Amino acid sequence: MNTQDAKRVLETALICAQQPLTLREMRVLFADEIGADSLRTLLDELCRDWDGRGVELVTVASGWRFQSRPELREFLDRLNPEKPRRYSRAVMETLAIIAYRQPVTRGDIEDIRGVVVSTEIIKQLEDRSWIEVIGHREAPGRPALYATTTQFLDDLGLASLEQLPALELTGSDQAEALAQVAQASLLDEEAVQEPGAADPQVAAAAEESPGVPVPELAAGHEPASEPAPPAPESEATDKVQSDA
Repeated sequence: MNTQDAKRVLETALICAQQPLTLREMRVLFADEIGADSLRTLLDELCRDWDGRGVELVTVASGWRFQSRPELREFLDRLNPEKPRRYSRAVMETLAIIAYRQPVTRGDIEDIRGVVVSTEIIKQLEDRSWIEVIGHREAPGRPALYATTTQFLDDLGLASLEQLPALELTGSDQAEALAQVAQASLLDEEAVQEPGAADPQVAAAAEESPGVPVPELAAGHEPASEPAPPAPESEATDKVQSDA
């Protein structure tokens, strides 16, 4: 198979795929006759071929995918004018702390936020497949250690945690600093300001990556179904702790 034909096969598979494709999966397309280095060269060529067009080929944590360019999102949103899912500020603060301080326990998160972390907050993030338990700390009660997932990186359009915006904590209010960085991390869903959260200036971030994956544009392939909206969070369990 010549290079041009191989690129056509690769391009078609990536456009029609429901999920990002790994190098291992792409090698299956060619019965392992094309090595990983050659595949990377083909992928680089495809990136250049699509340069300046409405969609781009990118690499994320779980592999390679085509997605729309961020600057076109406002136009694509007109096709689906549904209101975005709304997450409380407490949820997004908790997610930001886990992302930048992982692995962390609920106690660690509470120390930073200064408020109790409710079970509903953790459940929402787990249901969205943004965080998971990766172990337990060797301490009384063996508390669970939380970390972000590959799905979290994919939704942000990132290949690794190293691509998260740099964080420099200069003050004592670490939760605010963490959430401000989360706001700049290309998440675009609106969040709900929650009464009783740590600071009224803490920003919230959103659910999806700026690019819309292309598979739904490929004829004959149904897009992956959206996860069910998370259950409403109980505000009563996330009250600010008393100064006493």
